[in-house]
Amino acid sequence: MAQGPAKPKAFYKKLWVQVLIGMGIGVVLGHVAPETGAAMKPLGDAFIKLIKMIIAPIIFVTVVSGLSKMSNMKEVGRIGVRAVLLFEIVSTLAMIVGLVVGILVQPGAGLNADPATLNAGAVAAQTSRSATPPGSVEFFMNIIPETVIGAFSTGSILQVLFFSVLFGLALLKLGEKGRPLLNLIDNLSTALFAVLALIMTLAPIGTFGAMAFSIGRYGIGALVPMAKVVGAVYITCILFILVLFGPIARIIGFNIMKYLAYIKEEILIVLATSTSEVALPRLMTKLEHLGCKGSVVGLVVPTGYSFNQDGSAIYQMISVMFIAQAMNIHLEWGVIMTFFMVLLLTSKGAAGVSGSAFVVLAATLASTGTLPVAGMALLLGIERFMSMARGTTNMICNGLVTIIVAAWDGALDRVQMAKVLNGEVAAAPAATNGVA
Repeated sequence: MAQGPAKPKAFYKKLWVQVLIGMGIGVVLGHVAPETGAAMKPLGDAFIKLIKMIIAPIIFVTVVSGLSKMSNMKEVGRIGVRAVLLFEIVSTLAMIVGLVVGILVQPGAGLNADPATLNAGAVAAQTSRSATPPGSVEFFMNIIPETVIGAFSTGSILQVLFFSVLFGLALLKLGEKGRPLLNLIDNLSTALFAVLALIMTLAPIGTFGAMAFSIGRYGIGALVPMAKVVGAVYITCILFILVLFGPIARIIGFNIMKYLAYIKEEILIVLATSTSEVALPRLMTKLEHLGCKGSVVGLVVPTGYSFNQDGSAIYQMISVMFIAQAMNIHLEWGVIMTFFMVLLLTSKGAAGVSGSAFVVLAATLASTGTLPVAGMALLLGIERFMSMARGTTNMICNGLVTIIVAAWDGALDRVQMAKVLNGEVAAAPAATNGVA
């Protein structure tokens, strides 16, 4: 029996409105009472921990369920190759764009910073709090978990994805023999997304705490002397999304602005918490609801969180040029290309490391020896605000690449996508319990 259109929610009951209100109150509190605002940090941290708690099992059930329903193993390999290829192309373009902006805008010109007066100790303290990014060989070896339980307990996205792919392929090979277990996993998936829906009711409180801490601890005033480099990163990230993906979106058959409106809650949450991982489970659900095949979403989105960090790439290249210009150090093209190639490789090895973009940049400066690591001190005061731009851009681009891969593979329901983005299918997937 056909059901009538769902009754629209009251404006104030919509999640994105509540999150926006939480962010606004956090900004005001952090600005008016900085110490009190900084003390709200546990609220943001608790929300992030709750989301991270559910990421590994959601990746497992999503990937296993998707892969076990594929036609054959060749389909898995085809999707994986296409995803990694697109990730490499897009992240390389992001670094090129960041380099061009850094050269043209000259964000560090006129600062005349003296390396001797900069606080190198503060940079060391910041980078020491995060694990040192591994080399390429170590990175690929780390994809294989020591134990299955270890992958889930540490929350390593790539390790969980690796095991999930193996498990899903095993069920695919078993065929009907694996059907009872697959049914159990599908039921578990419904329960896990119901848990996610409960956690997301706390999103306004979490974003309030995270934003109050950011403004209280670092202050809006920290942005004033660095307005040029902060503006360069934010504007470049916005233009990168619109200019690169906008035309591609039109070719596929959707409006990129409607897509951004569709994931507005995720954008706001990542902006407030400065970490893109908090949006991963809901992004996967929304992409499936948009019409992307579940197997494509399960493979591409978690992989993208390690291999496609476009916001980080833009930030790193602009920051290299900023530090050089601020210290009046002229970089030859050969040196610039060295930075480019080193960052292109090391950014993959640092995926999943807290504050990875900052850590990778510091490690790159130390390894090349061309720019003093102390120059990173210029970025310390605005690191939290830069992280907001990086994380949000990473999340948005991962979603867009997933749609492109789905379209490329013929795994995108364009009719469903049009209905969702036009508001004709307003109801959220049942698994999210209406939280969308």
